[in-house]
Amino acid sequence: MTLPLLAASDYGLVIAVAVLFLMFFAVGWVIMQGTRAQMAWRRAVDAGDVPTIRMLVGEELLRWKTIRMPKGTRPSVWHGVQSAELVDVQPDGVRITASADGQYAQVDGERREVSGPLAEGMRVTAKLADMVLYDIPNAKLPYVQIDIYSTYRDDTGSSQRCILSTKCQRDVADVLAWDEMDAEEVVQAFGGRFLLDDRGNPLAVNPESTTASGVPAAFYKDD
Repeated sequence: MTLPLLAASDYGLVIAVAVLFLMFFAVGWVIMQGTRAQMAWRRAVDAGDVPTIRMLVGEELLRWKTIRMPKGTRPSVWHGVQSAELVDVQPDGVRITASADGQYAQVDGERREVSGPLAEGMRVTAKLADMVLYDIPNAKLPYVQIDIYSTYRDDTGSSQRCILSTKCQRDVADVLAWDEMDAEEVVQAFGGRFLLDDRGNPLAVNPESTTASGVPAAFYKDD
């Protein structure tokens, strides 16, 4: 019994099908491996694996320094986001520092401060809290502490001091009406700590302290 001979076009069809099958298998294998890796990272984060948390959060902070500013974001706020640095990692959360300074503009023929460093710090805090808690792939963190530093100048030179420290808990964040709240309301909801002098200027606060600054913590829920 002789096997039927295939025409040249039939051989080409067989080869094409085989190539497509191999490509499908390779893509499926890559997707499967990527999914397994993501599941492994999520399990490690849930288990409080510090090196994994540091890697995932650190890589995302580096990525934010290079991507284009999202539409609708204030340039000063995005500059604060891109200044963010990871300074501490715990099994249940991370601590991040960022910078914020007053913004100036030409008003009535002179340069005036149109937004103070504390207001800018609150905007940076609200944006970072949203991004760290919800935008980092495979890292669902219970909290992030955000310490905002601003520049102080005196006769000895300039230095940066912490003017706002906010521990942003996920259980609070999950019930906030983010789209309906301004930055100050978000910071107050998380119980952000800051101090003001008698002229309303921000004073340095100790980011290591757990003592409340007298700022009320308001919790917002959707109806």
